[in-house]
Amino acid sequence: MAAEKPLPVDICVVGGAGHVGLPLSIVFASRNQRVLIYDLNQEAMDVIRSGRMPFMEQGAPELLKDVLSKGLLTFTNRAEDLAGAKTVVITIGTPVDEFLTPSLRVITRCFDDLFPFLSEEQLIVIRSTVYPGVTEYMTKYVEAKGKRLHLAFCPERIVEGHAIEELQSLPQIVSGTTAKAENASAELFGLIAPEVVRLSPIEAELVKVFSNAYRYIQFAVTNQFFMIATAANVDYYRILDGMKRDYPRSKNFPHAGLTAGPCLFKDTMQLASFYRNQFALGFDAMLVNEGMPQFIVDKLAATYSLESMTVGLLGMAFKAESDDSRFSLSYKLKKILATRAKAVLTTDPYVTSDPALLPLDEVARKSDILVLCAPHNVYRELSLENKVIVDIWNFWGKGSLFTQIRAAGGSA
Repeated sequence: MAAEKPLPVDICVVGGAGHVGLPLSIVFASRNQRVLIYDLNQEAMDVIRSGRMPFMEQGAPELLKDVLSKGLLTFTNRAEDLAGAKTVVITIGTPVDEFLTPSLRVITRCFDDLFPFLSEEQLIVIRSTVYPGVTEYMTKYVEAKGKRLHLAFCPERIVEGHAIEELQSLPQIVSGTTAKAENASAELFGLIAPEVVRLSPIEAELVKVFSNAYRYIQFAVTNQFFMIATAANVDYYRILDGMKRDYPRSKNFPHAGLTAGPCLFKDTMQLASFYRNQFALGFDAMLVNEGMPQFIVDKLAATYSLESMTVGLLGMAFKAESDDSRFSLSYKLKKILATRAKAVLTTDPYVTSDPALLPLDEVARKSDILVLCAPHNVYRELSLENKVIVDIWNFWGKGSLFTQIRAAGGSA
C-alpha cells in the first residue's frame, strides 16, 4: 500500500489501526491535528480508509468518516514516513510471556525498527501499558545506540468500546524523561482532555498497572464470594442484594462473571513480576478468576450427566457488547467442556474471527445446557424453556449458578 502522508504531519500513531491507536488517532484528528497511522496490518488500514471501523467502538464510525473527509487522517506502512511527524505515539506495550513475566522484546524490537527515523526534535510517547521502569529503560536503550530522544509515557485508561467518549472526558496522565518531553506531552493531551495530571514516568506506569490490578482483584473477590455461596447451596445474588440495598459502602460491589480480556490479567502479572513475585493478592486473584471456568464445569458435572448432553456457550467475546475475543475465558470453558460434554456449541453476535461460531437459534435449539459467557443484550429475550441455564452474572434474574427452566416458565 502506498503511503498517503501529508506534509507536515502533526502526530504519527504507531500501531494506529488497533484498539488503542485508532480511537486516539480519530480523536486527535477531530481536533484538527494531521494524523498519520503507521501500521503493518494493511487489511485493517484498508477498512479504516474506506470509512469503516475494524472493531466495535461507540461514536467512532461517524467521527471517522468526518476526519477522513477533511483529509486529517492518512495511512502508511513505511517506517521512514515517521520522520516527518512532530510527535510519534507508540501503542506497543509489554506483554507477559508463557512464564507470566513481562517481555521487553516487543517494545525494543519496535524501537529498533523505528530508530533510524526518530529524531531529538520529536516527542516520542509510549502509550500502551508497560512494565514499570520501561520508559527509563528505553531512554538508556536508545542512548546506548547514540541518540537522545525526548520520551514520554502517557498511559491509556479507557474502557474498550468507549474510548471516543472517555479520551475527551477523563483526566490524562502525562510524564516525561525530560522537562521538554513532559511539557510537550501535557500540551499534546491538553488538546483532547479536560485535565492533565503530571507524574514521573515510574509513577505514571504504576498508575496504570495499579488501576488494572485493583479491578482484577475486585472481580476476584466477588467471584470467590460467588463460589463460596454456591458451595453452600445458597443464591449469591440474594446475598449481594442484601449487601447493596440502600447501603452506600457496598453500592459499587460488582457481580460475578468471567473476568478476562487483554489488560487486567496481564497487568496484574506485570505488577507481580515488578514486586519480585511477592504480590500474593495478584496471584490469588488470578487463581480465582482463571478458575471460574473449571468451577462451572465441576458444578455442572456434579448434577448432570455431561457426557450425554450438548452444552451451548453464549458469547465468546471477553465482555458484553464487544467483538473482541482476545483472552476470553469463554474459550477456556470450551476447552474444558470438550473433554466432559457430548458436544460444545458456540455463538456470538459480534465476534467475526471464529469460523466455528454458529447462529444463536441453532445453538439454542440443539443445546441441553446453555452457559451465558458474555451477557450481550441480544440474549435478553432468548427463550429458556426446557433448558438448564448457567448464568453466573444473574443476567436473567434467575439467581443461582444453574437453573432448570421448565416449559411453563418456572424454575426447579
